[in-house]
Amino acid sequence: MRKAVATRALAIALAACLPLAATPGTVHAQTSQTLVSPNRYGLPDFGDLVEQVGPAVVNISVVQRLAQPQMNGDNPFANDPFYDFLRRFGVPVPGMPGSPGGGPRVNRGIGSGFIVSADGYVLTNAHVVAGDPNANGGGAVASEVTVTLIDKREFKAKVVGIDRRTDVALLKLDARNLPTVKIGNADRSRVGEWVVAMGSPFGFDNTVTAGIISAKARRLPDENYVPFIQTDVAINPGNSGGPLFNLAGEVIGINSQIYSRSGGFMGISFAIPIDVAMNIKDQLVAHGRVQRGRLGIAIQGLDKDLAQSFGLPDERGALVASVDPGSPAEKAGLKPGDVVLGLDGSRINDSADLPRIVGEKRPGTRVRLDVWRDGRSRELVATLEELKAETAPAASAAPEGGESIGAKLGLSARPLTPQEASQVGVRGGLVVEGSSGAVARAGVQRGDVILALNNQPVTSVAELRQLLERAGNRFALLIQRGGARIFVPVRIE
Repeated sequence: MRKAVATRALAIALAACLPLAATPGTVHAQTSQTLVSPNRYGLPDFGDLVEQVGPAVVNISVVQRLAQPQMNGDNPFANDPFYDFLRRFGVPVPGMPGSPGGGPRVNRGIGSGFIVSADGYVLTNAHVVAGDPNANGGGAVASEVTVTLIDKREFKAKVVGIDRRTDVALLKLDARNLPTVKIGNADRSRVGEWVVAMGSPFGFDNTVTAGIISAKARRLPDENYVPFIQTDVAINPGNSGGPLFNLAGEVIGINSQIYSRSGGFMGISFAIPIDVAMNIKDQLVAHGRVQRGRLGIAIQGLDKDLAQSFGLPDERGALVASVDPGSPAEKAGLKPGDVVLGLDGSRINDSADLPRIVGEKRPGTRVRLDVWRDGRSRELVATLEELKAETAPAASAAPEGGESIGAKLGLSARPLTPQEASQVGVRGGLVVEGSSGAVARAGVQRGDVILALNNQPVTSVAELRQLLERAGNRFALLIQRGGARIFVPVRIE
């Protein structure tokens, strides 16, 4: 379970993890038939729905065995002044071979899931069976996974595969003729409609909670591939991986995260749309892993000032901040400062739409890009590669001494040295030595590297001054900060 931070609210994963040693095939259209009718008090009665869908909802328990730290620098007791004393006199010490607790440590966790095929395929969350890669154990897949049905039958499950980017995992049971859920269509769900969740919060099997859809297509920090369904259904640790049903008894999502200050339910829950999960399931069954398309660009969102700087009528689209050398984007002719407005006919309303749409394409797919450049729209064609883990280079610190560039602008900068340019991975630019006035209000900081103004490369102070004379009072600076490139809109008042 991802830890809740008391000082601020954050999204947390819902698998309940109990350390012992340490103190979502084919998506079918949603039907209009409902399994819910008003009771004698005029309120919705979910009893029939629960009876029908309950047998396909499962409880998942996991066991993860971790190596016990031995008598070396990794042992947390190694620096204790009494450690060596106790060891010499034969007193059992944690981590010592033959001592109680000296064997593998065992972590146990619980979660939920649901059966999507009669031959034993089960969908759940990746963090239920693999944990957090940054936590103790490094996110290793659980040693044992046990699935329990509502009729108390137990099965040892095989982890077919996981996809951490969407937090979806697929399990396989050695069984036949199992009860299954019906797959719905999350796109046809509406904000305000009733939904029901089933799972095992805090280990309480077959718990049913109900609420409404609060919002759709929610974007969470560092989550570029899932347009979450937000609900007010009571979801707690242990609900992870459980299904979210509509009133027709169809699964429209997988309960995955909550927004909380305390680690418990606070009225905001998030579910992975079922179409996203089923796409992952199909790929894991067919290939054992998930393949995603890669364009090879870094993007950022557009606000009103940036949109005006690039001559756009509104703020929709994804602004290209940088293009990876040799990438499909570079081969297609994409450039920093381009705004991607659509891909294969799909509109890019928000910058976060682009990674998701590209990621849904298979590597090798040819895609048509609707791109805004120099005040007009044009079409480019790219062939996607496979997405892999990438790391960005970090910029080095710049020495002192910058030249003032206009009092109204409030900028002091100097050219990059050849060594600095090589380290940052650029041909040239200006290092910001001081910012105040307009650039400070825009967010430009000391140490930023200015690469361009309104898409015109900048390598010297004289070039920047000439570009500023033609730019007027509104323009966009392309800057590199650390390993990221972003456009910053500047307005001189």
